[in-house]
Amino acid sequence: MNQEKTELKRTLGPFMLWGLGVGYVISGMYFGWNLGLAEGGTLGLAVATFFIIIMYVTFTFSYTEMACAIPKAGGAFDYARLGLGKNWGFLAGMAQSIEFIFAPPAIAAAIGAYFNVFFPEIGVTTIAITAYLIFTAINISGVKFAAYFELIITIIAVAELLLFSGVSFTEFNFDNLSQNALPNGWGGAFAAIPFAIWFFLAIEGVANVAEEAKNPQRNILIGFGSALLTLVILCLLTFTSSIGVDGWETIVYPPGSTEPSDSPLPLALAKIVGESNILYHLLITVGLFGLVASFHGIILAAGRSTLELGRERYVTPFVGKVHPKTKTPVNALIVNMGIGILALLTGKTGEIITIACFGALTLYIVSMIAFFALRKNHADLERPFRVPLFPYFPAIALVIAVNAMVAMSIYNVELMLIFWGLVGFGYVSFRWYQR
Repeated sequence: MNQEKTELKRTLGPFMLWGLGVGYVISGMYFGWNLGLAEGGTLGLAVATFFIIIMYVTFTFSYTEMACAIPKAGGAFDYARLGLGKNWGFLAGMAQSIEFIFAPPAIAAAIGAYFNVFFPEIGVTTIAITAYLIFTAINISGVKFAAYFELIITIIAVAELLLFSGVSFTEFNFDNLSQNALPNGWGGAFAAIPFAIWFFLAIEGVANVAEEAKNPQRNILIGFGSALLTLVILCLLTFTSSIGVDGWETIVYPPGSTEPSDSPLPLALAKIVGESNILYHLLITVGLFGLVASFHGIILAAGRSTLELGRERYVTPFVGKVHPKTKTPVNALIVNMGIGILALLTGKTGEIITIACFGALTLYIVSMIAFFALRKNHADLERPFRVPLFPYFPAIALVIAVNAMVAMSIYNVELMLIFWGLVGFGYVSFRWYQR
């Protein structure tokens, strides 16, 4: 009976996993990354993105080995707990939860900003909270329906990015990439790191639905690999095509404003076709699909992450239960939504993104340490997939993640303290529930 209350249902194939992997991340192509241009310019953000792509390629292959060997909903939490012990497991689980819980509020704010264009009489925050209620309800209804929904909107969002890139390249000028390319010196490249990470943040969420995947040892590899390849291509297309229209300032600052925008692609397209053109309105409309895909997908992954922490009594067991009818982590989804709405109400999109990135980098660092520990101490663990070029891939991912964490901490001291404050508060909870 207790197992039935915490057990998830296997329903997801490789195409569904691809849709989830791309869907978790694709909103990063529609907004957020352009804030890194204000810090590093075209060259600074490009250099940061180059190293972050290397980190994600090497990390994803290493993470896939662990996901195939240990296909459980906790993802990094389960890998670290087995490889390094309970305390490291807590750190991985807490970092993962902060990443997955803090990313949706930033996306919800962008959904509100995009939707507000059509309905200016409705406040951005009201729209964002309504989105939270709707998509939490969809996730509660069942993973199969949620995954099909995610797949459909992800395909539409990918098609829209390809359409945008095609239109933008008609006005592409290579010289625009070199305009004021490094406005704040090389220090700007380090300051741009969180926004380079935002291009790919949360792809590791595929591992959190491993427990619901059919034949996880095969399908997780296919889903992870194809999703990462898709995202790298979309990142390069979006970055070059949008900046190439009229320089990076155009997609950061709206005309007559000094405040960075949450909608860079419409700003680029307005330069090409004007704001009255049907193509411009089409982009804004379909752009919502990209935001919704990530918003909905990360809510799904966050629910599984919180569920696993509750099942193992690292946090309150209240969030470790699965609904007997829908077989979804209802309590975890509702608690995550409440925390996300509180973060949303602060109105600090850039700061929320940075806190989510602190969670992601901590997760990546602990995961790669756990990878080496599992190879050494659990050599007999069945590994249907093994990372290529061992030990170089996990070592490269670990070195880049550590350097990115140091750079982010130097340029975001206050947010770094907030992040570790959340971890510290979580540790008190962890010790309490373990007793």
